[in-house]
Amino acid sequence: MTKQLPPGGPAHRPRLTRRGRLVLVVTALAVTATAVLLPVLLGGEEKKRARPEPTATLVVPEGWRAGQVYAAVDKALSRPPGTTREAVAGARLTLPAGARGNPEGYLFPATYPVAADTTPASLLSFMVNTANQRFAAEPFASGMRDADLGPYEAVNMASIVQAEADTAADMGKVARVVRNRLAGGMPLQMDSTLNYALDRSTLDTTTADTRLDSPYNTYQRRGLPPTPIGNPGEEALRAVVSPPEGNWLYFVTVGPGDTRFTADYAEHRANVAEFNARRAQEREGR
Repeated sequence: MTKQLPPGGPAHRPRLTRRGRLVLVVTALAVTATAVLLPVLLGGEEKKRARPEPTATLVVPEGWRAGQVYAAVDKALSRPPGTTREAVAGARLTLPAGARGNPEGYLFPATYPVAADTTPASLLSFMVNTANQRFAAEPFASGMRDADLGPYEAVNMASIVQAEADTAADMGKVARVVRNRLAGGMPLQMDSTLNYALDRSTLDTTTADTRLDSPYNTYQRRGLPPTPIGNPGEEALRAVVSPPEGNWLYFVTVGPGDTRFTADYAEHRANVAEFNARRAQEREGR
């Protein structure tokens, strides 16, 4: 969990990923004429046709939400805003049944080729095929079986870990908190799921936010959100299928590189209070 709110007032905490802090302030698309980092996954008919050489590449960072990916594809292909989002329904993407046609979580973070004949549907299919290929590979496949996790469930958890972990080293502990809370029948109470519901990325969450009527409000509803809340990378999935042992139930990122995990609620409240005091000082210094 990110935090439980102290009664009677707002509480805040930082929760962006180490990559997310950069990604969220970048508005320009990372499209470059560099070497392609992934092999092109071609179907039977595509193999029979000669394809134009890639003229650019599209970089999808870890943790981007589907909406960010759609906007990036529109820009990369010089299409009107909203074109890629509309293309999802007809793209025939190979998604788990639980996804119900929503590719969130399966637009795999990587570098993709952009050629003259690239379409929104073909690029989305490339991303989803890459995700299926990576998630089905070892050690993830056996790790999911050992943890008794379905692929969609694991990707859902990984998307939360991706959004919540402040550093790579924190990912395993965040994953353990998620699994401990689910095993104990506790609500996850993750700020990142609220941010997803509100279509924002903020360091602050208030008591009013936690009363939001949304299936993504994990303060009010138990279990995982109905879909992933972003597109995780392999590191986050690795943390989910093989987290370290620990009894942690709470965590809060008090400052950059200073995330504190505990099983003791009183200790957690003290950590949250320290964070709130630091945030107040930051606001006064602006």
